[in-house]
Amino acid sequence: MSPLQGMLVLDFTTLLPGPLATLWMRQAGARVIKVERPPIGDEMREYEPRFGTTSVNFALLNAGKESVALDLRSDADRAQLEPLLQRADVLVEQFRPGVMARLGLDYLRLRAVNPRLVYCSITGYGQHGPKSGVAAHDLNYVAEAGMLSLVEPTVPGVLVADIGGGSYPALANVLLALLQRERTGEGIWLDIAMSDNLFPWMYWALGNGLGADRWPTPSAELVTGGSPRYNLYRAADGRYVAAAPLEDRFWTRFCELIGLDASRIDDVGDPQGTRTLVAACIAARPSASWRATFEGQDVCCNVVNTLEEALAEPHFRARGVFSDSVRVDGHVMPALPSPISPDLRSDGGELAPPALRSSKGQLYE
Repeated sequence: MSPLQGMLVLDFTTLLPGPLATLWMRQAGARVIKVERPPIGDEMREYEPRFGTTSVNFALLNAGKESVALDLRSDADRAQLEPLLQRADVLVEQFRPGVMARLGLDYLRLRAVNPRLVYCSITGYGQHGPKSGVAAHDLNYVAEAGMLSLVEPTVPGVLVADIGGGSYPALANVLLALLQRERTGEGIWLDIAMSDNLFPWMYWALGNGLGADRWPTPSAELVTGGSPRYNLYRAADGRYVAAAPLEDRFWTRFCELIGLDASRIDDVGDPQGTRTLVAACIAARPSASWRATFEGQDVCCNVVNTLEEALAEPHFRARGVFSDSVRVDGHVMPALPSPISPDLRSDGGELAPPALRSSKGQLYE
């Protein structure tokens, strides 16, 4: 029996943070019903690239869920939603603060009809505070939290605020709230602020600044490019080697493999000079040569894979990371890898995202 089997999750979210969190709840056994706005539903349905009749993004983030189109400003549509609100275990919403209250769907109102409801609100800046109503996106949150200052400013290649600051904390807090409900019989309102949740990702930078008054400078610290023992080096063919031989035993062996004498290098006193020497060694040979050199060596070094190469990596294939799939109109692609352990998953195999269901007639049992 999956951990969330028999639980009902109402998903009022769109785009990325909320849909990914409720996808994981679905994978843990919950029944997830997306409540979408007619006539087109979640705007991600219209995104490019296309995958059958929907978008790739929507298909990946909503596989296995159910859906219904409801105009939350309509009394008739709201009346159809009422039975679900009364028996839902979890509600996840992602509107700006105050929107759900204007729709008559705020936590205090719903708590009166369903005191066991775990109500999760995901926003950029939280439910209160000077910026709680400010519009922003992932790039704005990582800038606001100081994360972009740790390296020479560049647009991050991943949506760390949406997923790391929104989806993961939402899932963790919902699960904790459900455990607490088992003891108290009462639900709770969870205020998940993506920008707040970025700070734990920078624990070392905060520790350096607050504990030792050594505030990080861009790309100059141990894990941001300041050390030759934790860096990227360009090979002869333009590809990169990721070298992280931090410990002395790894560093010594790494230097041997690339043709340097570690005893004659002062990587602490002269990090820039050491980086230059290492860079010259790596630049002398193509990435395939370095891949062969580091294979089977205990040195914490590898060649930077393309994403396509990563999907074909034997290790990930052996672990079944991409073994599940999503199907839409005869089109099939691997599903998003899940952080939910296979032993806790409700099902796997092949799932489909929901079509946008009309609210006319009987809604759901």
